[in-house]
Amino acid sequence: MARKRKGRAIDGVLLLDKPLGVSSNHALQHAKRLFFAAKAGHTGSLDPLATGVLPICFGESTKFSQFLLDADKNYRATFVLGEKTTTGDAEGEVLESVDASALTKPKVASAMTQFLGEIDQVPPMYSALKKDGQPLYKLARKGVEVEREARQVEILEYDLLAFRPGVRAEVDVEVHCTKGTYIRSMAEDLGEVLGVGGHVSALRRTFTGGFDETQCISLESLSEERGEGRAETLDHHLLPVDAPIDHLASVELGADGSHFFRMGNPVMDAKVYRAGEEGDMVRVFCESGQFLGVATIEEGRVAPKRLVANRNTAS
Repeated sequence: MARKRKGRAIDGVLLLDKPLGVSSNHALQHAKRLFFAAKAGHTGSLDPLATGVLPICFGESTKFSQFLLDADKNYRATFVLGEKTTTGDAEGEVLESVDASALTKPKVASAMTQFLGEIDQVPPMYSALKKDGQPLYKLARKGVEVEREARQVEILEYDLLAFRPGVRAEVDVEVHCTKGTYIRSMAEDLGEVLGVGGHVSALRRTFTGGFDETQCISLESLSEERGEGRAETLDHHLLPVDAPIDHLASVELGADGSHFFRMGNPVMDAKVYRAGEEGDMVRVFCESGQFLGVATIEEGRVAPKRLVANRNTAS
């Protein structure tokens, strides 16, 4: 017999501004306790060093978290050039120091251009990727290094925001990239090309999956707002269950169609091709506006792909 989950069965998406110095899972668990939620999951880890946009999906919205995991990301970061560390960030031990005072802003900007577009990137040892079921960062802490296959990612934009010369030169950059891109690897690779080594000293995710940092709220603000009150006082911060997929077109079904759709049956609907083309994925709603799930358009029918439980949602 399955153990009953502790907490409220709430649904929706919280846009959290992850604080510095805590893991994404720690931030998730803190938010889960504040909302007294039975089920929650985050949508893409941020290192303890990193801050910024961390969407957290509660309840039924976890069914659509993959859309956020797969989305493009935007970061602002500071790279230190002239110093290579064990972890690729400021938390690691210094492996090598090189005088970077000869670097200039044009030279750094020129080097950055070769990383635009599709590139092969080797994931760092200090990452959550697994080898034989073991996270790489755990192996790295034991001094074990394993071979990692390069993965193709795409750097859509790579802008130099500021340059501060010196023995340890610093650059502020903005990166717009596809999923799976490691900013620490970008710092290391840039330092390698310039011949001085490099690491990340500051990192912030500013955008992911249509959500940006201006929409986020901190754990501190949530804690202050709740105080000694009930968890329900925070529910107004939750976006609708379908927020991760609100870029998809929508289809509204009548009462009969909604009934059969909820049962997992494809539904014929004359309005379906107004929402998209054959094979497109769409959001499906009933006449009252309740979100029912996602479907694909198949020969004029709305074919269910992921249904949500029939209960109140944060909308």
